[in-house]
Amino acid sequence: MSRDISAVIDAYFDGVNGERYEDVADLFTDDGELVAPGTKPRRREAIAEYFAAALKPYPSHSDMPRRVLIAGSTALVEIHFTGTTESGCEIEFDAVDIFDFDEQDRITRLSSWYDSHLVRSRLREARGQGRDGFDVSTV
Repeated sequence: MSRDISAVIDAYFDGVNGERYEDVADLFTDDGELVAPGTKPRRREAIAEYFAAALKPYPSHSDMPRRVLIAGSTALVEIHFTGTTESGCEIEFDAVDIFDFDEQDRITRLSSWYDSHLVRSRLREARGQGRDGFDVSTV
């Protein structure tokens, strides 16, 4: 068993922040699952598409891990997200990601936790000002 979970977590955030969503999806097992607030679970083949859609409103964005806790084959990561919309609106929020790994340190399940109501309302406010045309109901 490998147990290089920290390196996989680093690769995950590097991929998300670098908009290399296919690389992120490649960190998952073939039947790996992503669960995000208010959305249906996605299997590995739909993960890159999910990130592209979820981060589309933010031409500039960063998921910054603040604390990582690893227990066996599970990791919890506290994150601070910052993003700027095309219109220049800045949005920040905190989140928690819970990763489960297999014996080869591939992600079997990732569940993300954040206040989706807060995020969607901030995006609606930006859109309501005529600044963004992003349909937040799809995220």
